[in-house]
Amino acid sequence: MLTTVGLLGSLLAGCGGAPAAQSGTSGGAPQANTGSGGAATEEYEKATIRLAYNLPQDHHISKGIEDFAKKVEERSGGNVKIQVYPAGQLLSDKEMNQAILTGGVEMGVNSSTLWASVVPAMGIFDVPYAIPTSYELAGKALSGSVGDKLKAEMEKKGAKVLLFADYGYAQFANSARPLKMPADFQGLKIRSIGHIPSVMIQAYGAAPVFMGAGEVYMALQRKTIDGATSGTTAMVQRKYDEVSKYLTISNYAYLEFVLAVNKKYWDNLPAKTQELINTTAKETEEWIRQQAEQEDKATAEQLKEKGMEVYVVPEADLAAWKEAAKPAWDEYVKTAGDLGKELLEEIQNIQ
Repeated sequence: MLTTVGLLGSLLAGCGGAPAAQSGTSGGAPQANTGSGGAATEEYEKATIRLAYNLPQDHHISKGIEDFAKKVEERSGGNVKIQVYPAGQLLSDKEMNQAILTGGVEMGVNSSTLWASVVPAMGIFDVPYAIPTSYELAGKALSGSVGDKLKAEMEKKGAKVLLFADYGYAQFANSARPLKMPADFQGLKIRSIGHIPSVMIQAYGAAPVFMGAGEVYMALQRKTIDGATSGTTAMVQRKYDEVSKYLTISNYAYLEFVLAVNKKYWDNLPAKTQELINTTAKETEEWIRQQAEQEDKATAEQLKEKGMEVYVVPEADLAAWKEAAKPAWDEYVKTAGDLGKELLEEIQNIQ
């Protein structure tokens, strides 16, 4: 459940222990480990792997992915090279999934929301108040059977998940009025981030609007929309504070990105290379989760300092927000079927 620590709601520690070589600081990516347990690096077969992502390079997920690529190359003695194409240089987010599935690129990072069009069960991260509002419990779910089942569904489609990259919790910014209860959304136009959140926005009485992330600032400035939903990290990067007055922290969704690799390509990699990539990916996943918590805290505070009026939904009120969002739960089960229902039940029992 959501807590009211400071201005941020629930923000708990990442799941699992990172290797000693990792840095737990918030100043940058984990420190590179150039060793590989004493194994002879010449034993790695040469490979060049392309990896594309669309997030800004200064985002904590981007920093983690860049360091992941660096570590793999260093630990393989330069034999396994991962060529990184950042910030949409190679593929847009809309092109990414198909490119991974067809082998147009070997690896890529994309949002779970976009993967939900391929694997409907992946939409669970967008279901309002389905993911525990706790980094520790969210990590426990992703590292356990919930994550395993989602990975299995992805593999059926031809993509192997190497890691879940936590973006952070989703909040609401708007320029009309404080959003303290679902009824406060009535009549507003809110930029949505996907189909399931749009159903929630409609259930709250507002109109969802679809547009690219880069268009939101101008739309808010011109009053063509009243507000938007996103993580506070993006709100700082996109300068929402200049065009929005109110921030509501409800942690309604856990925004997730996925580093995936083409399954056929993966299956043809030597076992030694697979082991190296898997080990490094696990370290990176844990580091990114720690950073998501720290960045959520820091960026929400920054938005307050920049003049936004911040409202943290009290824990006692969350039941009303969740109940009003029930149509979004029904929509998820409708699209994800029995597996979706099973995942929702399982994730609600994570302790």
